This record gives sequence, C-alpha cells and structure tokens, in this order.
Amino acid sequence: MRFDLERPSRPTSSHRVAVLLINLGTPDAPTPRAVRRYLAQFLSDPRVVEIPAVLWQFILRLLILPLRGRASAKKYALVWLPEGSPLRVHTEKQAEGLRHLLQINGYAVPVDYAMRYGSPGIPAMLNQLKLAGVEHVLLMPLYPQYSSSTTATAFDAAFAALRRMRNQPEIRTVRHFSDHPAYIAALATQVQNYWQVHGRPDFAAGDKLVLSFHGVPKRTLDLGDPYHNQCQQTGALLIQALGLGTVECRVTFQSRFGRAEWLQPYTAPTLKELGTAGVGRVDVFCPGFTADCLETIEEIGMEVSEVFRQAGGKVFHRIPCLNSSPAWIAALGEIVAQNLQGWPVHAAPAPVPGQ
Repeated sequence: MRFDLERPSRPTSSHRVAVLLINLGTPDAPTPRAVRRYLAQFLSDPRVVEIPAVLWQFILRLLILPLRGRASAKKYALVWLPEGSPLRVHTEKQAEGLRHLLQINGYAVPVDYAMRYGSPGIPAMLNQLKLAGVEHVLLMPLYPQYSSSTTATAFDAAFAALRRMRNQPEIRTVRHFSDHPAYIAALATQVQNYWQVHGRPDFAAGDKLVLSFHGVPKRTLDLGDPYHNQCQQTGALLIQALGLGTVECRVTFQSRFGRAEWLQPYTAPTLKELGTAGVGRVDVFCPGFTADCLETIEEIGMEVSEVFRQAGGKVFHRIPCLNSSPAWIAALGEIVAQNLQGWPVHAAPAPVPGQ
C-alpha cells in the first residue's frame, strides 16, 4: 500500500473543523459524452448494481451506455439551468446557506460539498480540506433515508480516500435523518408554503397528495437495508405533521430501472390509477430528495404528470424539493450542530510567522 505524498505545509486556515455535504452527483454538461461518463461511474458502483462485475460491465458498455447516454442527455437538456445542473446549483446554495447560518451563530466552520459521482469528487474535497489545516470533518450526506446504494457508498468513497492518507483527519458521519423533527418540520413547511401560493387540494372532493421516494430493488429490503422502512417512517411523520391521513395521501416509489421487482407501489402506475379513477387534482412531493434534480423535475414534473393527464386526471402539481428554503437551511443547521458537539468549532489561533 502506497500513501499519497504528503509534504509538511503551513495550514492556509485556522479552522480546524469542517462540514462536507455529500450529494449523488451529476454530469458536467447535458451532452451524450458527459452523461455517458457520469453513468459509467455511477452504474459501475457495486453497491448500486449488485450484479457480477464481468457480466454487468459487458451489458453496461455495449448496451446501456450507448443508448441511455443519448436519451438521458436529452432529458438533462430539458432541465439544465443557466448556472448548470439543478442538483449542483441547489447543493451549492445549500452549502452557502449553511455556511452563513453557522457563521452568524458563532461557528468558525467552513462548509463545502462533494459529489459521489462526477465532480467535485469526495477524495478531492477531503484532500482540499486537509491541506487547509482541517483536522475534523463531518460528512453530511444529503440523503434523509439511509440506503446501501446512497449513504453507504458515499462513506465508502470517503474511507477509501482516507486509506491513502498517512495523516488522517478525524471523521464523523451522519447516517440518516429520516425522522429528525427539524427535517419533518421543513418538509411540512415546504408543502404548506406551496399551498399558500397555489391553493390547497380539495381533499374532501377526492384530491390526493402523493409522496414519491426514489425506488430501490425489493431484494435490498429482503437483505436488511432499512431504506424502505425509513421512507415509510418519513411519510407517516409528514402526513401527521400536515394533519392528513392515508386516505388523502399515498407513499410511492419512482425511478425503477431494469426488470427486477423494486419497492412498491410504483409512482407512475399509481398516478395512472388516480387519473383513471377521476381524481381531479394530484400534488406530488418528493421528501427523499433534498434538492431538485432530473428525477424530480423531468421524471415527476413531465413524465408522470403526462401519465396522470392521459389517464383522465385534470390538475397536476409538482411541489418543489427543499432546495435552499429557509426552513431547510435552519433544519440542516440544527442537524449539523448536533453532530458537531464536542469539536472545536471556534477558530484556532493563527500560526505565528516563522514557527
């Protein structure tokens, strides 16, 4: 085992503690080449696709990437913002908001973000923090519900980077916050604020609120992954916070890929069912996504809405994700502050010149 070369250097910062937000990742551009590069890294992760590598790489390289790369690039082009990918734009704003919140509350703690796939990568950001003199890093995945294919693989990447360091920083991890009161309150506030502007569904007339979480293969539940149970937990707590019940709300799972059975009920078929039943209005909210991305803007806002309307539904609303809303930044600050306890969160004295 060879360690990365580490020359003694003078720290560029007196900050000893840092927070690193972690999100899934995004292509660098809405082009087939960039999307294929991103998908190749994402779909090659053995925690994401649990198929023997030799067989899967043959399928991935020869069949999936050539076709899905072009198709996904067209979808990314539909949602791309002038500033870049929606996921990256919102994650940057979350880091900025949390950095400012901690600062005004007396914390001398830099906040940055990394992507599990694509850039900026987790190893690069950990190295950057280490070179700046940071000795304690809180890893904060922006996945409210724990899953092996999201949270665990983010930690894998971080620990792999640490494995190459001779002088490692101290690390803490936030495993999940699916039932954290501040997170649930931020979700409820997001929904209520949307209804204040766009009107509340007429639940007495049969309108519905659908809570759509990202799906995973059902076998992961059978093998012990807690993701499904934590999604159900979040859904139940949010429904309770909104003062609603299971008659008005449905919990579903989206983004199924491949032929295997995934967590059910599926989002698109549920919306088709509601449209066929003559439901006048459906609002869809994605509590498991802390930032809007391709899966929320294009899949829910375009594809699923069309399924609902074609089935006979009349009014479809996609409630935006938490993004950088004040309630979410406040909740993020509360979760982070709880996990920073005991660490030196105030600035250390600056190094004396010449020493």
